[in-house]
Amino acid sequence: MTHNVAVTTDSTTPLWRDTTLGHEARADALVAEMTLQEKVAQLFGVWVGASDEGGEVAPYQHEMEEVVDLEALLPHGLGQLTRPFGTAPVDPALGALSLLRTQRRIAAGNRFGIPAVAHEECLAGFAAWGATAYPVPLSWGATFDPALVRRMAGAIGQDMRSVGVHQGLAPVLDVVRDARWGRVEETIGEDPYLVGTLGTAYVQGLESAGVVATLKHFVGYSASRAGRNLAPVGMGPRERADVMLLPFEMALREGGARSVMHAYTDTDGVPSAADEQLLTGLLRDTWGFTGTVVADYFGVGFLKT
Repeated sequence: MTHNVAVTTDSTTPLWRDTTLGHEARADALVAEMTLQEKVAQLFGVWVGASDEGGEVAPYQHEMEEVVDLEALLPHGLGQLTRPFGTAPVDPALGALSLLRTQRRIAAGNRFGIPAVAHEECLAGFAAWGATAYPVPLSWGATFDPALVRRMAGAIGQDMRSVGVHQGLAPVLDVVRDARWGRVEETIGEDPYLVGTLGTAYVQGLESAGVVATLKHFVGYSASRAGRNLAPVGMGPRERADVMLLPFEMALREGGARSVMHAYTDTDGVPSAADEQLLTGLLRDTWGFTGTVVADYFGVGFLKT
């Protein structure tokens, strides 16, 4: 004899924990329950260093930061952990254990159980003790070989995911034409199409490993006056569109990058970090980008000071 059993959903289970729902529905339900303070907390990151003994990560103090009180932050949540492996040399296995313990503490500290996004630098390899270092982007440009760059980025992404990192702060899509600028070795070259093609390949490789690729620096960072880092950019809209913006549009449309980092620069007196026409009008409204825009480390602090 067969019995028909009705399958019911436990009404006490919050919608955001209902795995039968789609990701967007669960996210919408979660956001609807969060207070303004909890939402703001998800926009906040703490620069940390992993313990070389496997203990929890510890905040790293910098002259641009106020003293961080994790105990006060965690009840509201924490959005990002900055460079747990790259702040100081740490054995990868102990670093992964340190990050795991901290993530458990973060998830347990807020009422929704939300862990943080851990991000690292990874342009020419995962910037961590013992990780493989690859040639700098100028060398990628010399290869004219997107498949090779894609394969390299995939290997970098696998290294990062193996120890619990979610987001990589690469690739650099700045087109550079002034060799006086001090970060030329981080760039792919002087031709926008070459930069866009190889940068897109890097994005595809990193994203294939499940790591969020971050396009930077949006936009014009490499065109600062007299090649001085952080100096203002003297550039008109035509040159910016034809030279600087093209690689970013290619990497978003063809690469599927999920994050963009603003540049430290200002153009015509408007800081990129506070440029509504750039970050909203162009990036979101015109290009249709729906991912995250992240601050270059102290970009918000620079706006304040």
